[in-house]
Amino acid sequence: MDKVTVVKADSKQRMNDFLDLPARIYDGCSQYIPDVRSDVRRLFNPETNAGLEFSSVQPFVAYRGNEAVGRIVGVINRKANKTWNQKVVRFSMPEFIDDEQVAEALLSTVADWGRQQGMVMLEGPMGITDFDKEGMLIEDFELTGSMTAYYNPPYYPRHLEQLGFQKEVDWLQVRISIPRDVPAKYARVAQYARQTVGLTVRKVSRDDVLKGGYGQKIFNLLNEAYAPIFGFSALSTTQARQFLERYVPLLDMDLVPLVENAEGELVGIAVTMPSLAHALQKSGGRLWPLGWWHLLRSMKWHNEGSVEMLLVAVRPDYQGLGVNALFFDDLIPIYNKKGITWAETGPQLEDNMRELTQWKPLGPQFVKRRRCYKKTI
Repeated sequence: MDKVTVVKADSKQRMNDFLDLPARIYDGCSQYIPDVRSDVRRLFNPETNAGLEFSSVQPFVAYRGNEAVGRIVGVINRKANKTWNQKVVRFSMPEFIDDEQVAEALLSTVADWGRQQGMVMLEGPMGITDFDKEGMLIEDFELTGSMTAYYNPPYYPRHLEQLGFQKEVDWLQVRISIPRDVPAKYARVAQYARQTVGLTVRKVSRDDVLKGGYGQKIFNLLNEAYAPIFGFSALSTTQARQFLERYVPLLDMDLVPLVENAEGELVGIAVTMPSLAHALQKSGGRLWPLGWWHLLRSMKWHNEGSVEMLLVAVRPDYQGLGVNALFFDDLIPIYNKKGITWAETGPQLEDNMRELTQWKPLGPQFVKRRRCYKKTI
């Protein structure tokens, strides 16, 4: 058997091998949701990824002979390391055949790359920001993946654990069926939030976000609300602008409630988006020639009948004052009107009990446990 060689994806052919590998790994896998190839390329371009201003990122490809058998990305987020007083190199976007030698070669390469820059710990999967995909799936492999989180085969975590990686944190996703009516508890708390706390739900347009100043307000809120969360580092103004320009045109703004206090200050936001999982599967991750049509059709008609709850953020001094109830009170009737029957959140930290317990009136399922692994290097 040929030796496994890991090299930088520093040529057009190697980057194409990097991009093509998942299609081979997941051939025939109905649960896998592909990334859009152009979005992956954007991650490595300083002109389209402002996170590279404070991060070093290096994609690698593993070969056995002339055949690509694995890929991985090394990430050193200097801002996060300073924020958390650590020397961590992250690994991201791991894909490999069912072969421990390949997994070890990939992870060892990232460890060596990080060690050369003074890092002492390897952790992942983690991206540059908290809005990148993170966490390796360790349960519920039979469930269809989502567009904002990793899917991976069961042998991925098995190989990592055999290589000595240990749990750092786990995330869970919450899956709910949309009720016909707003649960009484949410309705009562929402009324309290409006009448006693002085909070109101506001809907804004894309122009309000992109040109009217709400975009920066939103990211100021996110930076404040997410500051204590594992691995988070504040997003820069340029990062905020890139995120907004990239994602706001895809949103149905009816599904993005904002909450303001009596002084007109933004204190909460929930971003939900019609699922594009099946449209992405049909596109194969390629926008051309017909991939864009599947995505556009799904966005316009909500024809998958489900939404992904991408994020919820509440200003720390307003947490526990009914902001989340206002989100539910606003969104549940809209979901019903649009024919949306179920929803799933993005990954939420398992020890964030305030976040997880808020779903109780909706009879939640806690699914798709995923893990950030760590290993001293």
